[in-house]
Amino acid sequence: MLPWRRALRALAAALLVTGAVTLTPATATADTVSTAPATSRGWNDYDCKPSAAHPRPVVLVHGTFGNSVDNWLVLAPYLVKRGYCVYSLDYGQLPGVPFFNGLGPIAKSAEQLDVFVDKVLASTGAKKVDLVGHSQGGMMPRHYLKFLGGAAEVNALIGLAPDNHGTTLLGLTRLLPYFPGIEDLLTTKTPSLADQVAGSPFLTRLNEGGDTVPGVRYTVIATKYDEVVTPYRSQFLNGPDVRNVTLQDLCPVALSEHVAIGILDRVAHHEVANALDPAHATPSTCLS
Repeated sequence: MLPWRRALRALAAALLVTGAVTLTPATATADTVSTAPATSRGWNDYDCKPSAAHPRPVVLVHGTFGNSVDNWLVLAPYLVKRGYCVYSLDYGQLPGVPFFNGLGPIAKSAEQLDVFVDKVLASTGAKKVDLVGHSQGGMMPRHYLKFLGGAAEVNALIGLAPDNHGTTLLGLTRLLPYFPGIEDLLTTKTPSLADQVAGSPFLTRLNEGGDTVPGVRYTVIATKYDEVVTPYRSQFLNGPDVRNVTLQDLCPVALSEHVAIGILDRVAHHEVANALDPAHATPSTCLS
């Protein structure tokens, strides 16, 4: 098997692990933006107006195989309770592939994010948003910032286990037997998987000339136990206004891997809150 095909097989298996156990159907095409319905916990509430304490709405960007609800069942209400207007989108839908999002070309997904941010800004009256993304959702917005004018609309990008420089996924092909149907899924064209392989044309273009753009603050929160974006330090960014954080430096006994750091880990989520409001940051510890 060709190396790039082996990498794609491993990526699909590994990223399925990162998806939520239950996924909501995605009915939009790759050219449209789907907005999750408002929930009883108060996110995706288009009547929300940012406060003086938190003047920027927060847009949550799910990972590959994820969606706008399941990826954020813990973090979204956590931020709402802290007084933020919080929004999440579905992106990267492929025609004929239900349930699984984040599979379309990443450049096209960035266009969907651009449209969604414009909608949030129009609704809230805010001048800029803050972005929080998990996995692909922490990397994809960088295309929007760099090539689609997003730097004028974004104050900060916070990535939870983002694959900023791609992934090698060494050894993860052994996961394939545990996920029936994954090999069949890969018979469908899945552009985002190819885009995320280290050294892909998409990532080469994204990272050439520097990882960051002026005017945006960047935070990367990684775990040394990440089994999907490997090696985990490839997630880190170089440039001004960058803070790279390893979860185990905050809590030495933290065991979260790629899935949990984005979906469940309260220490990581506390560090997200710090990155959103650095003027009022408090130490992130095992008790956060």
